[in-house]
Amino acid sequence: MTYIASRVLRRASNLFFSQKRYETTVASLTKDEILILLRPPFTNWSNAIREAEKVVGYPTSFMNLRCLLSDEFANLALYLRKLVGSNHLVMQTAKNVLYGDSKNLQPWGLIILLLSKSVKIRSTQTKVIEEQQRQLAELTEMLRTGHLIHRGIVNVPFAKRSKNTESAIFGNKIAILLGDYLLVTANAMLAGLKNADVLYIVSTALRDLSEGEFFGERDEQNMPLPGKPKNDKDDLSITFDTTSIAADDVLGKPRQEWTARTVFNGVSLLGRGCQSAMLLGRQSRDTQNSAYHFGCHVGLAWQAATELQTLRSDSKDQFCLASAPVLFALEENPELYKIIDQAKNDVKDVDYEDLKFNILKTDAVDKTKMLYEDHAKKATSYIENIARNDTVEMIKKLINTF
Repeated sequence: MTYIASRVLRRASNLFFSQKRYETTVASLTKDEILILLRPPFTNWSNAIREAEKVVGYPTSFMNLRCLLSDEFANLALYLRKLVGSNHLVMQTAKNVLYGDSKNLQPWGLIILLLSKSVKIRSTQTKVIEEQQRQLAELTEMLRTGHLIHRGIVNVPFAKRSKNTESAIFGNKIAILLGDYLLVTANAMLAGLKNADVLYIVSTALRDLSEGEFFGERDEQNMPLPGKPKNDKDDLSITFDTTSIAADDVLGKPRQEWTARTVFNGVSLLGRGCQSAMLLGRQSRDTQNSAYHFGCHVGLAWQAATELQTLRSDSKDQFCLASAPVLFALEENPELYKIIDQAKNDVKDVDYEDLKFNILKTDAVDKTKMLYEDHAKKATSYIENIARNDTVEMIKKLINTF
């Protein structure tokens, strides 16, 4: 198995990106040790991740890859090689998965495992439940990764297809196949837990992911467009009961719209994963509900922090037009909506440098920072209601380090 792991991972890393090869020692290493060798350089964030991984006992950022050490994944890696240099969205997602880019893939599985470890399992079958919780964390990351890969499909109108679009069409096929493989594997693991309640809870998150793809207006590439600003000042926070969220009620209201979009686009999956982990651990219904709200607030806090980092960077790349800073800027200066309205067919037509300059002239950055702090504080409050120990302190450190 060690040989297979080293062969597949060396092949995958060489196919995607240049990476140092450890030819002389890899044969004697375990799978987890091989994965650690592929980790990105140390930063404050990665240091915190490593400390958290020591608590759970193994590296978790490559959790989904650990499940995919197979000939099927090796074959997909060979096909992905043909996309190198094409700038297809599926390649960027693959890079984030392999190298654990904190700006794009937060360690959801690690949070679920830390939460599981923070409470005492109320059962004599401790080892069985711990293994189930680990599988739950893995399949949660796999579901999220599969969804992200599917979102990387590029729309190529039939009338515009030519030799110049062959790589995009081929990339779409790979994105569909790779995403399907991840989702099918994750669903097989979910069924393998043999727990109808967990199956139902996780399924509600999958429903949210599907609905999130049809929430609000979108351009031809299915990229989200912000709702037109409304003069209504009643912009209160919303609940995490996704069945009660109506698009017409939240679009155009910055905090409500951003929260709804973010919850639908994956945050509910983290919340449901945390809730399911407590269910598997035989915890009370109140603890399960607290875990769901904890997971949602953690996801929202990290998303706000990610969007804040993107806006503060020197990069001239495009950013999400439905992100919190954009929505807050539109509320203060509705005239900015004209910039977006002129590029509804393709968000790439937006002058992002000019839009960013105008956003920074508003108080959008301060409001987004307050948004992060608010959700981080609420996440801390919920986790402290669940338990108070060293593992909880590690969770709080992860929340505040990002």
